[in-house]
Amino acid sequence: MPVDKAMVGRKRGREELCWEEASGGSAGPSKMVRGGVGVKLDFVECTICGKACLFSSKLTAHMRTHTGERPYACNTCGQAFSQSDTLTKHMRTHTGDRPYVCTTCGQAFSHSSTLTAHMHTHTGDRPYACTTCDMAFSRSGDLTTHERTHTGDRPYACTTCGQAFSRSSNLTTHERTHIGNRPYVCTTCGQAFSRSSNLTTHERTHIGDRPYVCTTCGQTFSRSGHLTRHERTHIGDRPYVCTTCGQAFLDSSNLTRHERTHIGDRPYVCTACGKAFSQSSHVTRHCANVHALDQE
Repeated sequence: MPVDKAMVGRKRGREELCWEEASGGSAGPSKMVRGGVGVKLDFVECTICGKACLFSSKLTAHMRTHTGERPYACNTCGQAFSQSDTLTKHMRTHTGDRPYVCTTCGQAFSHSSTLTAHMHTHTGDRPYACTTCDMAFSRSGDLTTHERTHTGDRPYACTTCGQAFSRSSNLTTHERTHIGNRPYVCTTCGQAFSRSSNLTTHERTHIGDRPYVCTTCGQTFSRSGHLTRHERTHIGDRPYVCTTCGQAFLDSSNLTRHERTHIGDRPYVCTACGKAFSQSSHVTRHCANVHALDQE
């Protein structure tokens, strides 16, 4: 019997059975929950990876992870994004808007997720635990990225040079090395950065802000990642292990640099002479020592 598009309900004693059609989905299997309110969910499935999405709009956004499409472009710097809400967050780096304020210390953030993670620095709460090594994180996204250190999964590949990364933000930053794009500019001194997080950290140098405190020794840091790395020095933890030789490291960036010694990867290229390097700091030093002298 066809289901009404709004809702059909029948009381059976103290139970009530309700159906509500989810808009935007195609016809398909439904899910019924008895007792209280049950929702009829029509899922649409990605034909590439099989992921199920509740709404067709969600599927459209998901498909961009396969196609690389970025239809939402920033009018200020031209950077493009796959989702409109990501563009909205990015625009705050140009306007300086930080609408999410910590009620404990007053620090403000441009993303609600960053505020949520920051709140854990006051409580010490790390609710997301790795089932492989028991390392815990304040953000679910950090856990997902960490788990890739155990699996070696690097799903984000650069279409220019083929280098792969465990997180999309690292790919976005890497892609800027090919074009020299640094869209995040400090309004105090004019220094430009390829990552918004680097700009946020840099801005603290102007005000001396170090909001991340080690509960063991009291040392303070300007970024949460530095605190996390520092805390490992107290317990001797080196969770990032090279699958080739077994050498262990305090953080994932050191492991990434080390792994290049095994494969000879040199992704950072000098735009002046074409010489390639395994680390971005090396190409920076090269330009300062070689090409700066050529211009004198």
